[in-house]
Amino acid sequence: MPLRMIAIANQKGGAGKTSTALNLGAALAELGAQVLLVDLDPQCALTASCNLDPYAVNRSTYSILTRDNVSVVSCVRNVARNLHILPGSVDLAAAEVMLTSAPNAPFRLRDAFARSRAPLDYVLFDTPPSLAILTVNALVAAQELLIPVQCQYLSMRGVRALLETVWLIHKNMNPRLDLLGVLATMYREHSDHSRQVVAELRHVFEDKVFEMLIPDDDAVAEAPASKKSVLAYQPNSEAASAFRQLAEVIHHER
Repeated sequence: MPLRMIAIANQKGGAGKTSTALNLGAALAELGAQVLLVDLDPQCALTASCNLDPYAVNRSTYSILTRDNVSVVSCVRNVARNLHILPGSVDLAAAEVMLTSAPNAPFRLRDAFARSRAPLDYVLFDTPPSLAILTVNALVAAQELLIPVQCQYLSMRGVRALLETVWLIHKNMNPRLDLLGVLATMYREHSDHSRQVVAELRHVFEDKVFEMLIPDDDAVAEAPASKKSVLAYQPNSEAASAFRQLAEVIHHER
């Protein structure tokens, strides 16, 4: 199977990027795929959710982005069966500044993975809530973009700016980058507002909006405190079921 590299991005905070990365990764791993999570967010919530301390990680995405002689494989840690992480560290906050003047700054991540020989089926990039150089690195390295959108009106407003950035990156740096889909998150079944947001997303993005909706399920918020995916924390929850459905759709697109 060819390697699929998927950037999970939306510059608005609270859209569900980290929970999507972790739980989609866990669901793909359940299907037998070899999955690597990549934490590019200086807040390192994905790393912490995988029971790693961002203050104590020696080799991380910061190492990959700022040093030429560090291999991806040397930084990878195992999370669960078939699921691995290239952790983030608190140093990522400084990487934004350091990379500003670095040669080929937008291509650092892409080049590191081009040198990698890790036997993977999926790489999922968790990005920070901005369109700065860390997110740009993910968009340049990836082939596909998944946009989580919280089911609130204000969450939709940032998608246009993201797509404008994606278009520029597609035109100038990564012509293979394509929109995998838009994922409605934190959906409340009995909320008229949630339904209106989903209807508007489907009006704008048509069949690029995934059919399954990620519910506003307490299990999603509670699972990181247990250092688990929601699939491991509450495997029979509505959210776990939705992420499994999402993984099935993506996996069968191969």
